[in-house]
Amino acid sequence: MPRTNTETNTFKSTNQQDRKRMNGREVGPLKITHERPEIGKKIALIGWSIPSIEAIQQMGKEYIIVSHEDFKPYADQHQVPFLSWDFGKPKHYQEVYEKSRDLFDQLRRLDVGLAIPIFEETVEWSGALNARFRNDPSVFEHSILFRDKAMMKRRAHLGGLKVGVFEEVESKEEVRRFFKRVNQSLLKNHKDHADPIHFKALNKAGAAGHRMIFSEEDIDQKLTDDNFPGLVESHLSGIEVSCEVFIHKGKVQFLNITEYVLLGYSSMVPPSAAIEQYRTIILKEVEKLIEAFDIQYGMVHPEFFITEKEEVYFGEIAYRIPGGHIFELIQKVYGFNPFGAHLLCCDPHSTAEELERHIPKDLNADGHAGSFMVYPKKKSVSRVHIPSDLEGHPNFDKHTLYKPTVSKFGDTGEGYGNHWGTVFFHGEDSNEISRLLTDYVDHDFYV
Repeated sequence: MPRTNTETNTFKSTNQQDRKRMNGREVGPLKITHERPEIGKKIALIGWSIPSIEAIQQMGKEYIIVSHEDFKPYADQHQVPFLSWDFGKPKHYQEVYEKSRDLFDQLRRLDVGLAIPIFEETVEWSGALNARFRNDPSVFEHSILFRDKAMMKRRAHLGGLKVGVFEEVESKEEVRRFFKRVNQSLLKNHKDHADPIHFKALNKAGAAGHRMIFSEEDIDQKLTDDNFPGLVESHLSGIEVSCEVFIHKGKVQFLNITEYVLLGYSSMVPPSAAIEQYRTIILKEVEKLIEAFDIQYGMVHPEFFITEKEEVYFGEIAYRIPGGHIFELIQKVYGFNPFGAHLLCCDPHSTAEELERHIPKDLNADGHAGSFMVYPKKKSVSRVHIPSDLEGHPNFDKHTLYKPTVSKFGDTGEGYGNHWGTVFFHGEDSNEISRLLTDYVDHDFYV
């Protein structure tokens, strides 16, 4: 007797059919082609960085800078090949891809075959250009993994890295619901002190757009409609570190670990022994990250949290030069130019000999280098005040503070604002460097 339609639509038969459909089907992330096309000899640096310009000149590479027209007079004066471009403020990533057509056409006529991003907002522009150079739109989509915090966390999670609980949110009510659900899961809904959550902008650099939410009242007081859409995430406790990972052909050429002595203000390279002891497990997570994100070339700047149980949680990842003068600290203690290493690692055409010449294999740190960024603490200032005991300390290296050109400062309300110079230290004792970075961070350098 033939089976009826009811019988053929049972869960058992449908489940068996679905499993057959999966046989031989390729699932998981799409692998993209990272190789640089043979046409186009020049490299386009997207953004502005004088150390990067100096590095590419020293290596004798053919290049052109693509940046805002404000930099053109300097470029002309110093004979820097330059193309003005208005990046604007696109409302969505696809708009970047569409607008990149004109820039691509101009660069092709200038014999460019590779684009390298210098700062955060140029990552998607470089991705769009490289997608056109390689005739593969997925190259552009791959670059968005390093810009969209929700996408990067999903990709990390799919790749087997530990991440916090997170959601994309469109309103205060969605933040409120997430806050309640997290604390309900922790059995803290009826406790006086709930666990905090973090609200983050979807694609801004650093701490811009970041708010810590300790209570439902915080949601109303700290967030406005202009903050949305955003991302919310459960709090990750532990030591937060950043890494600067130089990669070529999918292999780690050099791994730096930076200690955030005071997050947002001060950094130290290499880290203290208390953090350096985790290098092996951090390297393992970095290699997992490279595989999960399908990274073959470039320098990435991931941040991790290390718990008391020595578990490593993924925070986020950037595909550009790190902030906080970390490259300067690397150069101070390791003796190679990370700006040049960054450019070499981004280029698939770089040879093994070039990499070995610019990124030596046996790198032993010369002590510890640290820096803290100085922010004006008053709204009105007139001069720089540097304590004599600071400049007289044997570990004091240099500072870049300068007489303010304006007397009044406004609060941007985003991140830590713009710093007005940096103080650098260098010495053998990591504890002493950490103390200096901590002791002077509250000093009024602008009075």
